[in-house]
Amino acid sequence: PIGMNQEESTKSAALDIKVKQAPPGLVLEWLSKGWRDVRIAGSASLLHGLIVSILSIVITAMTLLYWKLLPGAVSGFVLIGPFLATGLYVLSCKVGKSEPTSIKDAINAWRYSSKCLMLFGSLLILGATAWVVFSVAMFHFFIPVDIDHPIDFLKYVLTQDDGTFMLWTMLGGIGAALAFSMTVVGLPLLVERDITTPKAVYASIRAVSENPATMLLWAMVILMITGISFATLMLGFIVLYPLLGHASWHAYKDLVDADALPLRAEFPANE
Repeated sequence: PIGMNQEESTKSAALDIKVKQAPPGLVLEWLSKGWRDVRIAGSASLLHGLIVSILSIVITAMTLLYWKLLPGAVSGFVLIGPFLATGLYVLSCKVGKSEPTSIKDAINAWRYSSKCLMLFGSLLILGATAWVVFSVAMFHFFIPVDIDHPIDFLKYVLTQDDGTFMLWTMLGGIGAALAFSMTVVGLPLLVERDITTPKAVYASIRAVSENPATMLLWAMVILMITGISFATLMLGFIVLYPLLGHASWHAYKDLVDADALPLRAEFPANE
């Protein structure tokens, strides 16, 4: 409309997406449907988990050489994890339509990714990198004790009497919550629909804010499953990462109704 500024236009378009009320009980249903998609998609799905597992092992090995990278790297994973699931969203869509799936579908999801999706992903990676750098600088300049090994860091965390670690934890929590709110609906929405990044992010934040209990539970489930993967020396990601990616697609479908928006022309599931 004439005279409508950019912010108003973004909100108007995002409001075309109807936010649904999703009770907490749906979380188990998302996981159940996610597990079904893992079994049906098979190797195409598990390949994502294998790649994430290998990347996690490599990053962990690097952080062992310079342990100060570890806290930031672990937190940074929260930022880029949803973006890496792009192919899983497409696979879940095809499973839902009872269409055959293949690794090619996942590859095409990246090949045909819109500029908005790639821009959003790049911003997430940049944000994760900035957080790692910030964490290294904070622990280097503000921790008042000598820490040479991870065990020294653990002792400091358990016995520290200043607010440095608490401040870092609070900032990390705020960053993780913001990233979750922006991506839980925003990324699958960008994969499926012809929508700009600001509109997708606004819709995602609306979905989270209107379903606080359900989304808090979903965030805790993601945190728990990620923790299990770390506890299994990253091998758990081979199965658990695809499970979360597929489940996130079903969460997106239950949280919003984006039928008023056009499908992205290159969306592989529509070929």
